[in-house]
Amino acid sequence: MDLSKVSIEALVKCINEEMMFSDIDPYSFVSPSAYDTAWLAMVPADSNQMEPMFKDCLDWVVNNQTKEGFWGEHDAHGNPTLESLPATLACVVALKKWNLMTENAEKGLAFIRANAEKVLGGYRHQFPRWFAIVFPGMIELARKTGLDLDFPDHLQELLTDVFFERQRILENENAGGPYPPLLSYLEALPSFYAINEEDIIMNLKGDGSLFQSPSATARAFMASGNKDCLAYLQSLVKTCTNNGVPPTYPMDEELVKLGLANQLQRLGLAEHFTRQTEDILTQVYKNYKRELPSEKSCSFTSVASQLYKDSLAFRLLRMHGYNVSPSSLCWFLNDRGILDHIEKNHEFFSSVMLNVYRATDLMFPGEYELEEARSFSRKVLEKVVTKGTGLDNDPFSKSSNFQRMIEHELSLPWVARLDHLEHRAWIEENEMNALWPGKTSFHRLSSAKNEKLVQLAVADYEFRQSIYKREMAELKSWCLKWGLSDMGFGREKTMYCYFASSSSLSLPYDSDIRLIVAKSAILITVADDFFDMEGSLDELTFLTDAVRRWDARGLSGHSKVIFEALDNLVKETAAKHLQQQGTDTSCFLKQIWVETFDSWLVEAKWSKSGSFPSTDEYLRNGMTSIAAHTVVLPAAWFLKSSVRNAGISLAAEYETVTKLTMLIPRLLNDIQSYQKEMEDGKMNYVLLYMKENPDAGIDDSIAFIRELLDKKRKELMKHALMDGLSDLPIESRQLHLSCMKVFQMFFNSSNRYDSNTDMIQDIQKAIYVPIDVGTGTWKPLVPLPSQSGSKKEFQTITSHRLVLRSFKYQNKRIVGYQASLPVARRAHVNFFIRPSCRLSFA
Repeated sequence: MDLSKVSIEALVKCINEEMMFSDIDPYSFVSPSAYDTAWLAMVPADSNQMEPMFKDCLDWVVNNQTKEGFWGEHDAHGNPTLESLPATLACVVALKKWNLMTENAEKGLAFIRANAEKVLGGYRHQFPRWFAIVFPGMIELARKTGLDLDFPDHLQELLTDVFFERQRILENENAGGPYPPLLSYLEALPSFYAINEEDIIMNLKGDGSLFQSPSATARAFMASGNKDCLAYLQSLVKTCTNNGVPPTYPMDEELVKLGLANQLQRLGLAEHFTRQTEDILTQVYKNYKRELPSEKSCSFTSVASQLYKDSLAFRLLRMHGYNVSPSSLCWFLNDRGILDHIEKNHEFFSSVMLNVYRATDLMFPGEYELEEARSFSRKVLEKVVTKGTGLDNDPFSKSSNFQRMIEHELSLPWVARLDHLEHRAWIEENEMNALWPGKTSFHRLSSAKNEKLVQLAVADYEFRQSIYKREMAELKSWCLKWGLSDMGFGREKTMYCYFASSSSLSLPYDSDIRLIVAKSAILITVADDFFDMEGSLDELTFLTDAVRRWDARGLSGHSKVIFEALDNLVKETAAKHLQQQGTDTSCFLKQIWVETFDSWLVEAKWSKSGSFPSTDEYLRNGMTSIAAHTVVLPAAWFLKSSVRNAGISLAAEYETVTKLTMLIPRLLNDIQSYQKEMEDGKMNYVLLYMKENPDAGIDDSIAFIRELLDKKRKELMKHALMDGLSDLPIESRQLHLSCMKVFQMFFNSSNRYDSNTDMIQDIQKAIYVPIDVGTGTWKPLVPLPSQSGSKKEFQTITSHRLVLRSFKYQNKRIVGYQASLPVARRAHVNFFIRPSCRLSFA
């Protein structure tokens, strides 16, 4: 067994044992808040004002200062974030109050003085609301405690801006204002902001907390001595022994579990924790069925966390086949006050709206509530993106990373993205351990636990890359052996076909499906091009007859090459299926290919004769000629819950999900290829629709097809995810969905399949380039294997500071890196590096 696979299995076992999925302690899964822990460390004992009441919290502060001198959040490179400034001041105040660790306190203050300008500089005139309230409060508290902050003069202007923004907020808002209410920041409000003990008591929750905020409740207890506040704080410390204090208490255990399940899925680890994820979702679904949408808490103080939870639950449950109603997510649409509130505070709700938007990816026909939720969330996100730096007002994001994430979601629909690359993007995302919003920062998955998950995700991804590179080489050898690599016409798409088959679904490591799908797609491309641009009508008719007879006698040239490769593929596929599943599929494999060749011949006759079929006639044939079912059905037989359980049917009996998988790619292809096909005199649904509707122009025809596509995609989504609508097992239906997503990726906004360069970066990331988890190590691209037959003699691929060049010189292909690096700040040196050189820049 491969050592990489052994290490992955060992790590999976270790994570299972350590995380105890069956009995999750939410407080061990969520990173503590240095800011809130410091506030509990400040609370004096009842009997002795000279000692802390919660010594464990003070000990946590003493033991959790970074080597750079700060407390609180840092990004993936270890750099302090905005949240670290008030957190560090709060921790320094706690140490000063008890005359502890003077050296540590000074180191913390030195960090503030040295780094505040750099951290604040990117937020000039755009300070987040929470920060404008909390940071001035911590400065005032530090000075009141007797700390000498001694900020440098050049920082004073920035600090003045922060204090000015606080004054504006206090003048324009009151304790019942925007979420979170000002009183939830009690610990940071200035002395002139009049809040008396009665205000505090009136706003205490039933558990004795002030908006379930540990820091605000600690301040409330110190101001009032309220016994309910004390009971809350004591319960908090008892529950979170040795772990520090979370940003919110009590936490929603179900939300923590959903966040963990979401993290496993987005990191590409779902297959390793199938049972654990199913256990989580089973329990969530039980509670979901007991809770009616009307019972949801719609107070402004809980809208963000409730919506965040509901969006995660909806997406995860629906993705796993649970019957969930749109009303479980869309309840907020029924309250105009909540909608106005979200729009008014769109920066704060940006991360929540992003998750609502993602949940609506899984929309079924007739779900108008979800359409409304998608439209509303998109409007909010577009408003956030338009503001640009205003993204920093979201306390849970780094503007540049978060903005890219939003733009990615808005610009490229989920149905056009491949799982493998989505997993990579999430692994490399700096803020990927964020769970749900809190008062001043995200609740985050524990760093120690998240690091192990990321370690496993990286190992899994790079082990897959090693498999994919090996299979890619095997595929190229197969193409060379059967003469498909250089036919002298058409498109050479070996890499594209394998990239699509390997990246679209997280198949087991040893799956035969990837190569079966890739070989089928390569053969389809070559044969389709032969029918479109090379063969005469007599040649095409003779080849189709040979496929019907399954007999190569009389074939020669390209026709013989195509048939012999096809015969090899069918024999290989049937033999593997007979070995694994005990069923002989030879007859059906031949039948499905006969249908495909027949449909190509029909199109060739239309094209060469200049006849025009009706749109209905064209679609009936076109659904077959796009050959999606020719790829997906044979592949589905190799899944563990094989289609054999439902029986192998002929074309007339194809399931609805299969017919939709045949129709959608045809429509997608026709939207992007009508111009070329119009020039070549070929049939296309866009053109035929205009012929049957003389008043319709190109735009009208495309709009009609897009509307039809939207409807059919929703139908496919429902048939793929929900039980009871198909006899096919869920794995087979999801393979159909994956096939549709591949075509959507190829034809979403252009014809990427016919481009020689559009896919290069994605192929690099999927198969060749090692993953970057934000360690600061720069990794260059590796050269792609050359593609013979490519009409593009020159390719440029840019990544970081390196350009990969591929060109022909004296009939030889040269591949290597060209770089231009600064020398002595003024000059630049250009150099060329052959692929054998291994480079790494720190």
